[in-house]
Amino acid sequence: MLEPVLSQLNSMRVVLASSSKQRISLLKSTNLKFETVPPDFEENLDPKEHTFSDFVEKTAIGKLMDVYCKLQNDQRKPDIIIGSDTMVTYNGKMYGKPTTKEEAFQCIKDLTQGGLPNSVYTAVVIWYKNKIYKFTEVTTVYMVPLTDEEVTAYVETGEPMGKAGGYGIQGIASTFVTRIEGDFNNVIGLPLCRLVLTLKKIVTE
Repeated sequence: MLEPVLSQLNSMRVVLASSSKQRISLLKSTNLKFETVPPDFEENLDPKEHTFSDFVEKTAIGKLMDVYCKLQNDQRKPDIIIGSDTMVTYNGKMYGKPTTKEEAFQCIKDLTQGGLPNSVYTAVVIWYKNKIYKFTEVTTVYMVPLTDEEVTAYVETGEPMGKAGGYGIQGIASTFVTRIEGDFNNVIGLPLCRLVLTLKKIVTE
């Protein structure tokens, strides 16, 4: 709940630096009034040179700062900008958004046939009064083993495309997730509970 600061926040210009339908939908559920500005930040960091948390955090900051620069000449500048990035990791390897069916197949095969859970890292960064507040949330996801035929059938639904780790836990993928440890919304792409707590804290400081 964003109360009792919701009215205060809704008097501000709040911008979500994202084009993700999932993140937009999640943030709308808080009743926060905001606009979306898609970032053009090139997500080209080398995974080998960063820890998992550092990777998503730097990418989220890159998205936020791209949108910050875009809006600097606006007559009414933003009061708050929110940026976010999500990455799935499994057995020490990062998995981003698959761009081909072949990539999606290999991604889901890896995540479901190794017998280990995958971890979802989402970094959230908030620009407010020339300061950047940031945190990273981690959720562990357990999946049942899938056959190659089942993986292929899932990929053919189109759901894996454009999603970190190649799966949408709020969609068909929910049928092969046995349990999670942590924030469910974090897996979708935005840890709402911690985001709300952070927003309430920074606007009342």
